[in-house]
Amino acid sequence: MRMRRAPFLAALGAAAVVALLAGVLVGGAHLTGREVMAALGGRGAPGTRAIVWQLRLPRVALGFLVGGVLAVAGASLQALVRNPLADPYLLGLSGGAGLGAVLAIALGLTAPWAVPLAAFVGSLATITLVYRLGRAAGGALDSRVLLLAGVVVGAFAGALVSGILALSESAQTRSALLWLMGGLGGVGWAGVAALAAYSVPGLVVLAREARALDLLTLGEEPARHLGADVARTKRRVYAAASLLTAAAVAASGIIGFVGLAVPHAIRMLRGQDHRELLPASFVLGGAFLVLADAGARTLFAPLELPVGVITALVGVPLFAVLLRRSARGWP
Repeated sequence: MRMRRAPFLAALGAAAVVALLAGVLVGGAHLTGREVMAALGGRGAPGTRAIVWQLRLPRVALGFLVGGVLAVAGASLQALVRNPLADPYLLGLSGGAGLGAVLAIALGLTAPWAVPLAAFVGSLATITLVYRLGRAAGGALDSRVLLLAGVVVGAFAGALVSGILALSESAQTRSALLWLMGGLGGVGWAGVAALAAYSVPGLVVLAREARALDLLTLGEEPARHLGADVARTKRRVYAAASLLTAAAVAASGIIGFVGLAVPHAIRMLRGQDHRELLPASFVLGGAFLVLADAGARTLFAPLELPVGVITALVGVPLFAVLLRRSARGWP
């Protein structure tokens, strides 16, 4: 049963507020709610203000942006291939980024920008390869072949990652494994700004293609008859979603299942209208990842879990549910 628009928007806003507050209030340093609120207002001890403004707020902002970007990319790719099980992780886009990052770590590249840059380059290489395979026999982009190509390329990248880890020293292996499991720590405001700069163009492109995505969910032939330029839409949506994924993975490591779980939840609550689905997915995806990161920091404090572990614990059961639902048809 679909939720009415006003209660849905209220619930969405409440989820975002709760997530942002939780992300700022929890952390390795014990701060009371009053101290955090004072620091947010520019008051309190200098050390407290530094923790809130230089550590927690950038982490929350990064988590919200990464979660939102992955959810929007997932929603767009699901419409593109007409499959609710599609997401950036399953289409192989994250695997290429992981391969690039692990290769940089194994080679001992220690500059702060080296691993994100290598992840971005690896993701772009995967995007190109999957796209070329998706253009079946050099013709138009085939959505079914695109999905299969993503799975194959992702598996190949995973095999290469396993080989590199097996040949690496223990310290390099640990660093690579932590990166592969995803994390939001250690990225300041500069990293948040860089991700935002890469994300805005892709988000704008996908927002402009919202109506075309609605038509694509009906099938390619009906979409053509209703006036959609199917070939152009496929190219734009795949390119924008892929670049969004590349930027997000380069900033935070591989965080799976956000792009799978969140869009499907929005569809169950509000339906298939992408003019509403895409922005709602961004907000809920951001809130979900921020809450997952808060849980990763507090469940086993003072130890901190990789946030990708938390998203997988939530996403894998949902994947099983989706697999059963997909047997009955989608959308």
